[in-house]
Amino acid sequence: MAPTGTTPTLTEAHHRVGEADWPALAEELDAYGCALTPPLLSPAECRDLAALYRRPELFRSTVDMARHRFGSGEYRYFTHELPAPVAALRAALYPRLLPVARDWAQRLGRPAPWPDSLEEWLDRCHAAGQDRSAQILLRYGADDWNALHRDVFGELVFPLQVVIGLDEHGTDYTGGEFLLVEQRPRAQSRGTSTVLRQGHGLVFTTRDRPVRTRRGWSAGAMRHGVSTVRSGRRHALGLVFHDAA
Repeated sequence: MAPTGTTPTLTEAHHRVGEADWPALAEELDAYGCALTPPLLSPAECRDLAALYRRPELFRSTVDMARHRFGSGEYRYFTHELPAPVAALRAALYPRLLPVARDWAQRLGRPAPWPDSLEEWLDRCHAAGQDRSAQILLRYGADDWNALHRDVFGELVFPLQVVIGLDEHGTDYTGGEFLLVEQRPRAQSRGTSTVLRQGHGLVFTTRDRPVRTRRGWSAGAMRHGVSTVRSGRRHALGLVFHDAA
């Protein structure tokens, strides 16, 4: 757990998340597939979370990205015994993202299986065999990078996720921008690059976004990754709202 005094409570997490302009964020998500939030964590809370990487007992597994040809760097999946700030932010963000998820599903003519409660949704994931925690702490060093991918871990998928920067861009590291690439039908792909500021969250699509066409709405397929870190060390917290098979 993070040290006492630098751990946001659930009430504080809901307050911080609630300070975001969610209608404006929804518009950005519609337009680009991603949107930055105001600060969700203080610098001290970011440092505490980054330091958890050195406590292997908090994690169920470690992934060497180069070994799996995912890029270069390393990340760890938390167990279900999530540190308090991770659990609090995930619980506070879910109800804010839910209206966007349901709106996108309606436009794309898809089912919207997500209940009002995160706990109930996770119960459904577990009943379907997706019972492993998908919350991630990532660590990159100089020359590390993350290949374009999607975090789809089973049949049940929540269409939005959040990554929070834990180090200060330009001071703790350079490079390492968040990348989002949209594959457009019969056209060249479109890329978006975002500097992940310390403590801020970036909400982004898990796999696609609604795109208006002459025939109505279609799904714009998207993948995300991280550009090469040029210097220093970059940590990030990944919040996924479905569990893994």
